[in-house]
Amino acid sequence: MISSSDFRNGITIEKDGQVLEIIEFQHVKPGKGAAFVRTKLKDVVNGGVTETTFRPTEKFPQARIDRKEYQYLYKDGDLWTFMDTENYEQLSLGADIIGDNMKFVKENEMVKVQSYNGNVFAIEPPMFVELAITETEPGFKGNTATGATKPAIVETGAQVNVPLFVDNGEVIKIDTRTGEYLSRA
Repeated sequence: MISSSDFRNGITIEKDGQVLEIIEFQHVKPGKGAAFVRTKLKDVVNGGVTETTFRPTEKFPQARIDRKEYQYLYKDGDLWTFMDTENYEQLSLGADIIGDNMKFVKENEMVKVQSYNGNVFAIEPPMFVELAITETEPGFKGNTATGATKPAIVETGAQVNVPLFVDNGEVIKIDTRTGEYLSRA
C-alpha cells in the first residue's frame, strides 16, 4: 500500500479497478482547511489522463507493471511477432495494442513489452533509432537560415521531416517519442 502523501512521478497505483500512473503531483497546504494532494493520472491500459485530488491519508495498492525485453521479428498482416530472447517463446500482438509505436522499429530490434498481471497492454520502442532514408527530394543550397525541412521516407515506411541537406541513402537518428529528426548517424 502506498499513501497519497508518498506519491512520486512514475509510480503506478490501482484505483477502482484501473491501473494509473502518476504523471504529476503536487502537495497543497492551503492557509485554511486540510492539506491535499493534486495529481494528474494516466490510465496505463487505455492512455486516458485525469486530474484528481486526494487526502494525504488515502492509501492505494501499488500496481506492478512488468517491462520485459523482446526482439521484434516480423509483421504478418495485422499481427506483429516478438520473441523472448531468454526462452525463445514468441508473442503475437495486434494493432489495438501496438498503435503507432512500431513505425520506427526495424526487424530484429529490441523493444520493451509492458504487461500487468500477465496481460500485455503496450509496446515501448527504443528511445532513439537509426534508419536509412529510402526516398526524399534532392536538397538544394541556400535559404537554410530558417531551418527549412523536407519530408523523407525511412526504411520502415514512416515519414519524417529532415533538413534540406539530407539525401537518399543517408542514415539518420530519430527520437521515437516525438518522431523528430535528431542528427545524421
